[in-house]
Amino acid sequence: MAHDYAPILPQIVVLAGAMLLVLLEPFTPPERKRQLGRLAVVTAAAAAIVLSLEGLHPRRTVFHGMFVADGFSYFFQWLFFVIAAVSSLISMRFNERESIDRGEYYSLLLLASSGMSLMAASGDLVLTFLGLEILSMATYVLAGFKRTDARGNEAALKYFLLGSFASAFLLYGIALIYGSAATTDYALIRQVTALQGEVPATLRVGLGLLLVGFGFKVAIVPFHAWAPDVYEGAPTPVTAFMTVGPKAAGFAALVRVLVEALPALERDWTAVLWVSSLATMVVGNVVALLQTNVKRLLAYSAIAHAGYILIGLVAHNRTGLQGVLFYLLVYTIMNLGAFSIILSFSRKGDSRVNLVDYAGLGRRDPVAAAVLSVCLISLAGLPPMAGFTAKLYLFSAAIQDGYVGLAIVGVLTSVVSVFYYFRLMVVMYMQEPAAADAGPERIGAPVMAIALVSALAILWLGVFPTRFLDLASHSSLALK
Repeated sequence: MAHDYAPILPQIVVLAGAMLLVLLEPFTPPERKRQLGRLAVVTAAAAAIVLSLEGLHPRRTVFHGMFVADGFSYFFQWLFFVIAAVSSLISMRFNERESIDRGEYYSLLLLASSGMSLMAASGDLVLTFLGLEILSMATYVLAGFKRTDARGNEAALKYFLLGSFASAFLLYGIALIYGSAATTDYALIRQVTALQGEVPATLRVGLGLLLVGFGFKVAIVPFHAWAPDVYEGAPTPVTAFMTVGPKAAGFAALVRVLVEALPALERDWTAVLWVSSLATMVVGNVVALLQTNVKRLLAYSAIAHAGYILIGLVAHNRTGLQGVLFYLLVYTIMNLGAFSIILSFSRKGDSRVNLVDYAGLGRRDPVAAAVLSVCLISLAGLPPMAGFTAKLYLFSAAIQDGYVGLAIVGVLTSVVSVFYYFRLMVVMYMQEPAAADAGPERIGAPVMAIALVSALAILWLGVFPTRFLDLASHSSLALK
């Protein structure tokens, strides 16, 4: 019996860490409360990663196939737990400065990572929905965690209302698929639809509603409107977490649903995602050109990158699925590296997030400017950075499957992105700061370490990507 529950031990550890953190905080001396939260997140994440090394074993399922333990689910679990740990570390100075360094913040990070992991490991639409709701509830609260900030309250309310509508669409889609296939199990849905001579219209409608729900979570056009406002209004460490964690979880769940449960509707969802990928790349990159707020700029950047990831899903060949996983890994490193510098550069009230505030950073803090530049160059997709390698695989997958036009649009929009990424670099290195500017604060050792590791990882993955590409390939092959 213990062996049967081995695949869910990482989940149990993370949830236990979240609950223990809430229970222990009232009994912790005030001088140690600040360390308790970060220690709990890092310890729980590390323990969960060690336990999830079981992913090297063959595919297993528990709870009658609802939870799937395979290379795909463990790849994302490792990613999510690392995101939670890094997010807790880069939040330190910001949370102390803004007086929001409370235990429930770190508990919510663990709960969100648990929900994300459930989405990636789900083999049933019901568990997918439960994982999505666990993630959503945690991120709704995190977005408005700074209760005295009007922008944060607006962001949380907007995210909650629109997210609730998206969840309703997703739930209705699940109901229609259940009505058509008489099951919510991915494997059984695949078998039933394969045996049906003609796919019922209700199944196609259910697919459309699922794409609406997941489209909101990963912020693809036309379901992207919430992202810039929420990312700008939320506390910056929460923005850093939201741009990588929920996006990766949404794509993980979407890939598993489409590839494992609904291959019979391949022509339908491929056509829809083709259009959405093209629109997302164009809208995200073009609107980013107009932004002067760094958080909004990176919000539209996140939208554009969702469009690139969709290219691999449209192709959904071996190279495409491998490219999706590798791109999500690289995108996580790039974004967390960039936000670690942005967080350190901000001031009380989450200020100093406009482009002009970065004037002269290259001379005042050359190391921070260099790290941020590496992240920006990689986000633009220029060699020899990891972003170039990741995009190369996605575009190659599209060309292999005959989507040459989509690959060309991806290349052209990447060229457009160079302008707004490099505009920030021009401000850092070629503009003088205002006379009254006090200059940047000293970056803490943990945050600087994370930033430097991110920059080195970007360079390493750009020049020597083979090992991680093999890991992504092995994980994608776990999909049935």
